Amino acid sequence: MPKSIYVGNIPFSASEDDLRNMFGQYGEVISVKFINDRETGRFRGFGFVEMEDANAKQAIDALNGKEMSGRALRVNEAQERQSRPRREY
Repeated sequence: MPKSIYVGNIPFSASEDDLRNMFGQYGEVISVKFINDRETGRFRGFGFVEMEDANAKQAIDALNGKEMSGRALRVNEAQERQSRPRREY
């Protein structure tokens, strides 16, 4: 069963392929998704990697705190998004 992994503090110079290659050392990467700001379309510095469950744990343990272009990555199991009330304009 696939597991979603949160990856924070990603350098703005990094690409989805960079993360795919980094996580690929620990098993098959199913998908990589960078999160962009809705209004500006600019990368927000975090994203999600999807891997098989067994490989995901190993990748999280190995890559949490690892430096990428001078920034320490924050890597952990993704949590369900909390529902937020919609704002009325």
